[in-house]
Amino acid sequence: MEKILVVGGTGFIGYHLVKMLTLNGWDVTSFSLNLPTKDRFIKGVRYLRVDVTDVDEVKRYAIKDFDYIVNLGGYINHKPFSDGGIKIFDQHFVVVKNLVDLASRQKLKRFVQIGSSDEYGDAKSPQKEDMREAPFSPYSLAKAHATSFLQMLYKTEKFPVIILRLFLTYGPGQGSERFFPQIIVGCLKGKNFPTSQARQLRDFCYVEDTVSAIHLALLSDHSNGEVINIASGKAKTIREVIELVVKHVGRGSPQFGMVPYREGENMGLFADIQKAKKLLRWKPIVSLDDGIKRTIDWFKKYAE
Repeated sequence: MEKILVVGGTGFIGYHLVKMLTLNGWDVTSFSLNLPTKDRFIKGVRYLRVDVTDVDEVKRYAIKDFDYIVNLGGYINHKPFSDGGIKIFDQHFVVVKNLVDLASRQKLKRFVQIGSSDEYGDAKSPQKEDMREAPFSPYSLAKAHATSFLQMLYKTEKFPVIILRLFLTYGPGQGSERFFPQIIVGCLKGKNFPTSQARQLRDFCYVEDTVSAIHLALLSDHSNGEVINIASGKAKTIREVIELVVKHVGRGSPQFGMVPYREGENMGLFADIQKAKKLLRWKPIVSLDDGIKRTIDWFKKYAE
């Protein structure tokens, strides 16, 4: 049985990935700062509370025993450098360095790094993997730095890494501070809620499609060293998405234009996914409409 370490296995995407891997017969270990909540506990998974930014703490565990590693660690946070940015940077880049330092070069078959569409910054859409990164925050800088570091290791040492550059993943169980949960819960409660004009174009990918891409990357023997976009490949305005949620919930009143756009915000962030289709033989299956319905159903059942 293949042994895999999922860093961040108790988080939103991590939970869905660990669940899928377990169903497919993998021997799964999760590293995270917190043990899983009751609703995210999966039988058969070895859950360990580990601060992966602390190399001495990581050394206590046999990282060299794993055949595969997926790095989903760290939080999405766009705070400026002067407001805790160095901690955000550490959570993302230092984790990568520590994992690479301690992984077995002989045993490791694949290291899947989860990157971010934020690495593209204000690049023209649709974003393609060969575009130059333009990070705009400590978070996106750390992700871009990790990408360059890992590609350097592949070129110089044939380190078996694939970088998946995720756009906006959504679905059941996502944290309440994120876009979809905020809109869905606001609508379920029949609230008036302020938004921007919501003309930004974005690319939303349902979580089951995202974890399917990660699984295929783990199994791919011909994609090492590559950066691969994972997204729906279909641009939608934030306004369209909000209106779909309102339609399916049947209530809620978005107040468009009440919130200014974020300074320097990229108004067109959506992906070209031809590389994922070619290298991973992957394509998203769940439509935005169906994904929103599934996510609303989950929040109706489980949200407080």
